Amino acid sequence: MKSPGRPRFSLRHRTRQALQGYAFVAIWIVGFAFFTLVPLVQTFRYSLNQVIVSATGVEETFVAWQNYTQALFTDPTFVELLIEYAIETAVSVPIILIFSMIIALFLNLKLPFKGIFRTVFFLPVVITSGPVIRELVSQGATSLPQVAQSPVVLEFLAQLPPVLRGPAEYLMTSFILILWFSGVQILIYLASLQKIDRSIYEAAAIDGASAWQSFWKITLPSLSATNVVVAIYTIITLSHFSENKVVRYIYSQTYDIKGGIGYASAMSFLYFGALLIILVAAYLALQSRVRKT
Repeated sequence: MKSPGRPRFSLRHRTRQALQGYAFVAIWIVGFAFFTLVPLVQTFRYSLNQVIVSATGVEETFVAWQNYTQALFTDPTFVELLIEYAIETAVSVPIILIFSMIIALFLNLKLPFKGIFRTVFFLPVVITSGPVIRELVSQGATSLPQVAQSPVVLEFLAQLPPVLRGPAEYLMTSFILILWFSGVQILIYLASLQKIDRSIYEAAAIDGASAWQSFWKITLPSLSATNVVVAIYTIITLSHFSENKVVRYIYSQTYDIKGGIGYASAMSFLYFGALLIILVAAYLALQSRVRKT
């Protein structure tokens, strides 16, 4: 006989945990559906139409894939900006990853005032909002003009092939801006470093391993999965940066007479496709190292 105080229906512990997890995820799903998915579908519909905003409302004329072909084959500015975006991303991401890892390694040491240094490196993430970073860029505070315009650097750039000249020049003029994006990445690397068991380093030291050997054999392989996360986060951050040239060009075409909302929507999806290709390439390149370790 069942005890009278026991409920007739009870869930297993794993089922309750799963329901609690789904409850937390459901909040994100509802927010994504209403605030992201619906505008995304509407934007795709605009990309297949010629959209005219008038005093009487929004007029749509179906043009199929005309906006996409126009952006890819008759708009040299958009294609040039896409190529430039891919090159700048390929240059910026490795620099940000290496710089963030080095700073995280230093902050992981037993140093005095370590909390102050963490705040200093994370502070740009807080203060670099759209208007602030736009003003800094306009005033040249994010570049090194003395270095970029020096005769030695100019002669070095002139001797480079045209393919490498653009990335090298971008690195010289935007080096400070690239390092400005390293705050969150430093914290991610720092958290990963603190999860490495110290006994592994002690065992390696007993076996005669140097600090350099411990870094290559223990630290770097342990950060393989973190490199994937940091790289994906960095690519997405650089891609939706308010001063991104592709984003600014798409925004400028939104209410332009030659462009329009439909044309800008088509360019947005093409830009999203380029972003996905870069993300997949970065993931495959770094994931192969994760499997080897």
